[in-house]
Amino acid sequence: MKISDVRIRLVSKEDNKLKAVASITIDDCFAVHDIKIIEGNEGVFIAMPSRKTNDGEYKDIAHPLNTETRDMIKQAVLTAYYDELNK
Repeated sequence: MKISDVRIRLVSKEDNKLKAVASITIDDCFAVHDIKIIEGNEGVFIAMPSRKTNDGEYKDIAHPLNTETRDMIKQAVLTAYYDELNK
């Protein structure tokens, strides 16, 4: 599996923990949108696309099934995020 494209949309609101939203393309044939880049207490992290359930919890709509894939997505998204900030 290869992440063939990453697109970043920065969020410009001050005092907002949501810093950006990313979309990735996998193997030039599958897209995942609305990956959130959030500022946490220990730095930025990614949150996969999710929806709110009837009981108020959030459930991921799409997510990696293993640590290796999650780390690959995290690395690609955060690298693109920092590149976008440096433009």
